[in-house]
Amino acid sequence: MFNEPSLIAMLNLREMLAESRTAIEQRCAIAPRIGIVLGTGLQRIADRCTIECTIPYAEIPHMPRSTAPSHRGQLHIGSWSGVPVAIMQGRVHYYEGYTMQQVTYGVRLMAALGVHTLVLTNAAGALNPLFRRGDLMLIADHINLMGDSPLIGPNDDTLGDRFPDMSEAYTASLRQLARQVALEERIPLREGVLVAVHGPNLETRAEYRFLRTIGADAVGMSTVPEVIAAVHSRLRVLAFSILTDECFPDALQPVSAEEIIAAADRAAPMLERLLAALLPHVDRQANPTL
Repeated sequence: MFNEPSLIAMLNLREMLAESRTAIEQRCAIAPRIGIVLGTGLQRIADRCTIECTIPYAEIPHMPRSTAPSHRGQLHIGSWSGVPVAIMQGRVHYYEGYTMQQVTYGVRLMAALGVHTLVLTNAAGALNPLFRRGDLMLIADHINLMGDSPLIGPNDDTLGDRFPDMSEAYTASLRQLARQVALEERIPLREGVLVAVHGPNLETRAEYRFLRTIGADAVGMSTVPEVIAAVHSRLRVLAFSILTDECFPDALQPVSAEEIIAAADRAAPMLERLLAALLPHVDRQANPTL
């Protein structure tokens, strides 16, 4: 765990990633092709994976530790629906006191392990009045209101471009695949814009009204920094939100972290089923010869 924000600047990121990758490869023979990050209340989705090895974040050099409720802080490597995967069972958040570089270290590590696609999941609050608690939302775009970016600071051109284009941060062909598979599997799937705030406090009525006014369909405290780092790392990106509470300012009800986690857990089987059917298509799209 990093104890000082300056440590990321003191060590070469490529060297850090190489040390992390070596530690993982010494314990796991599988080379993952898809990386998956499990969000709040969605940790049991990892049970669908045929796991070859599990490594606590504490045993991976330079990997920050999860402290948020329900985030188990483990990396699983194995296969899901026949696809080699790396699953982060829990993430770290900006509100935990980490720098943006630390928040996105897991994504950088996924890229270093050789994945071609990153699938992100989270729990988020519904802002669109047509959406409801328990809905599954495909993220089409985002608004970053976290006030920071993982790309601030010196750029390593071997990891990514100084000014990565974000006009298609969420890969259009993957979103089309997700819509198609959801239809085939009869899984209701919303689609919308995620706005990211830093938290950890939930928003006021006025803030929810503002976020809806600027075009957001859901609000969360994660994912967007990871997407920025993934695009910088030249990964294809697909992301989903489980809508765990209804953030409608004129009918707002108090909600606790425990209720949010429970709502995500109840909706997790729907996301599990979609991913199980979707992952082989995602893999074949990146590797047509498979």
